[in-house]
Amino acid sequence: MYEFSTHGVCASKIFFNVENGKVHNVAFEGGCNGNLKAIGVLVEGMDAKEAAQKLKGIQCGRKPTSCGDQLSRALEEALQKAE
Repeated sequence: MYEFSTHGVCASKIFFNVENGKVHNVAFEGGCNGNLKAIGVLVEGMDAKEAAQKLKGIQCGRKPTSCGDQLSRALEEALQKAE
C-alpha cells in the first residue's frame, strides 16, 4: 500500500496500490467523502499513467490543486519509485 501526504487540499493522505501498472484500492483520509470514493471507483483498474494524466492539473475552487490532482502527483511519485 502506497501512502501519500497531500498538500493544499482537504484530504490529508491518499492510500493506494499499483499492481502491474494498474491502480487499485484508492482511499483518501479526510476530504469530501462521497466525491473521493467516486474518484477511487472511477480509477480502479485504470492504467496508473493514464489516471495520472487525466487528473493532473484539476483545480478545486481557487486552490491551485485538488484531491484529483494530488492523486495524480501521488501516482507519478509511486511510478517513479517503482522504476
